[in-house]
Amino acid sequence: MNDLDRVIHEPARLLIVALLASVKESDFLWLQKESELTKGNLSSHLGKLEEAGYVEVEKSFRGKIPLTVLRLTGAGRAAFVEYKKRMNGLLGQAGA
Repeated sequence: MNDLDRVIHEPARLLIVALLASVKESDFLWLQKESELTKGNLSSHLGKLEEAGYVEVEKSFRGKIPLTVLRLTGAGRAAFVEYKKRMNGLLGQAGA
């Protein structure tokens, strides 16, 4: 279990990565609604994922309204795939 990616393993970040893996990109409000995290909590976790190079955050404006678009990076997708492989392996061993 020591070889699990600790950045992704945290439950809220795992949820965020899983949601972003299911779409090409997302805006902040959609991700907040789907994850049911508070704005502050979501922002904090996104910061850690961005720092790890797993999430790209693009901030702009739609008219006068701020718009934050989020997407998994190639490294983020690869890390999520590897995480799922390792978890499936661990769960398979537990069932044996």
